[in-house]
Amino acid sequence: MDTILLPFSPRFIVLTICAVVTVLLLLVGIFDHKVFKIILIPLVIFGALTLLGIRDFTQKNHAVLRNYPISAHVRFLLEEIRPEMRQYFFESEKDGMPFSRDTRAVVYQRAKMVLDKRPFGTQEDVYREGYEWMHHSVAPKPRADEKFRITIGGPDCTKPYSASVFNISAMSFGALSPNAVRALNAGARKGGFAHDTGEGGVSPYHREMGGDIIWEVGSGYFGCRNRDGTFNPELFASVAGDDQIKMVELKISQGAKPGHGGVLPAAKVSEEISKIRGVPMGEDCISPAYHKAFSTPIQMMEFVANMRKLSG
Repeated sequence: MDTILLPFSPRFIVLTICAVVTVLLLLVGIFDHKVFKIILIPLVIFGALTLLGIRDFTQKNHAVLRNYPISAHVRFLLEEIRPEMRQYFFESEKDGMPFSRDTRAVVYQRAKMVLDKRPFGTQEDVYREGYEWMHHSVAPKPRADEKFRITIGGPDCTKPYSASVFNISAMSFGALSPNAVRALNAGARKGGFAHDTGEGGVSPYHREMGGDIIWEVGSGYFGCRNRDGTFNPELFASVAGDDQIKMVELKISQGAKPGHGGVLPAAKVSEEISKIRGVPMGEDCISPAYHKAFSTPIQMMEFVANMRKLSG
């Protein structure tokens, strides 16, 4: 008895309805040729759904499809549009990670050069736990005349650099687009701070806008390497001698994965990246897990001293 009623259970009722409607439409079309053209489109639709349901029931890869033929596809459709539904209908102004709608709105408004401020207070819950704010001082101090800069380079440094306490951290060209590199360096120039190149080398886009540059040299020695991946002193000296490059940073290891190297797949090594990094096209661009130029702390200090000498 249970087997007979199984097609009419909630799990299979959609498939059963589609199959029954298909059979009925087919019988009507066979016995009454005049209405066949009218019922052709519904017949094709319900026939296709029936075939889909049979396929769902007989396949063995998805338990949901096997248990709920046809109707389970609605679940996958809802999963597909879930991010859009959440963003447009359910997400509040303060929800959303890593950036809320309010934060994104400020970026959009400033990019369009329109007003990015709202009157009549804040929408933030200022009483929630963890909320931070700057409190007005009841005894304000005179405005500081210091420029909030730090001189980097001791007595042995021939070219000390007065660095801002606010700078742009390392992000390589390749991970960033040319326009992103230009924008960051232009901001560094306007703000009077430095722009770190990341280990991908100094690109022409870092130089275009005239901002101060910190050249990061990693274990791949991109921009100052031989064909075998070893350090090239002459090439390093020619790049480091640029007056726009204010400091050279030696990257010991991958910050996100210490003790491991990095790989830029060959498919992403464009002609431009190949030229800037000094790596061959058609091959994976490898950042080794260790430096070939040194292996002990003393050797590292000697290597740093040599880099300082080469850079002038």
